[in-house]
Amino acid sequence: MSDALIDRFCDHLWLEDGLAPNTLAAYRRDLSAYAGWLAHERRVNVEDASASDLQAWLAVCLARRKSAKSAARYTSSLKRFYRFLAREGLVGADPTQNLDHPKLPRSLPKSLSEAEVEALLDAADDASNLGLRDRAMLETIYATGLRVSELVGLKLLHLDLRAGMARVTGKGGKDRVVPLGEVALEWIGRYLREARSDLLAGRQSDLVFASPRAGALTRQAFWHRIKLLARKAGIRTPVSPHTLRHAFATHLLNHGADLRVVQLLLGHADISTTQIYTHVAKERLKRLHAQHHPRG
Repeated sequence: MSDALIDRFCDHLWLEDGLAPNTLAAYRRDLSAYAGWLAHERRVNVEDASASDLQAWLAVCLARRKSAKSAARYTSSLKRFYRFLAREGLVGADPTQNLDHPKLPRSLPKSLSEAEVEALLDAADDASNLGLRDRAMLETIYATGLRVSELVGLKLLHLDLRAGMARVTGKGGKDRVVPLGEVALEWIGRYLREARSDLLAGRQSDLVFASPRAGALTRQAFWHRIKLLARKAGIRTPVSPHTLRHAFATHLLNHGADLRVVQLLLGHADISTTQIYTHVAKERLKRLHAQHHPRG
């Protein structure tokens, strides 16, 4: 019965959320290990497990010296699994209702230096339509810090090239207005004039960066393009669209921007999310102090 419920849950994730095969495999692996332990050690099925069974399983995971990140993943898998079972009426009560997520240390995501960003941007071949589109997208994400989903969903009516602004719909359907900057504006304008209609080949789309089939460019497709360009630029560290978003925030702070301004530009609802960049601002202050103070 437990295996059947796990299969049903994973099918639901695939149909409703379109999760990647590796993510689905991780859910299945975590839940199968949990179900096997329950059957062997507690003599119960997953649908009959109690909150104390869950706590005991997580204690076993920690005793096996699993990392805090792994423990958080186990907890997330269990909470999502039991929410699904409760919603489908397959359990009487959700035993994870009072289960807290482990607190993970916040670490600054990988970023790029300004020189690396320049090399990445220059790697796009603006002599081709596809390369010009890539350059315009990279310039836009670096100038604005957009999430990749916001970038590929950006519509023509959301652009105000004369004012140099774009209206973006972020998480939770919340809108924000972001400045594009002169350089990004130039590349967007050139792409719209020289490449977009050729790439669409007569098809109609309201998206700024549409695929050749006039649909939305997938996040995976853009990530693949960035990987190719990073390799061409000789950048050895892993690069993704999110890396450019972090470079945007880091470089703003390095040049004196206020953390609250960065919060607004990134579209973070809570300043605590932006505070992962606090140490960047502190490092800049230390450098300024060392440079200008007589006792520095």
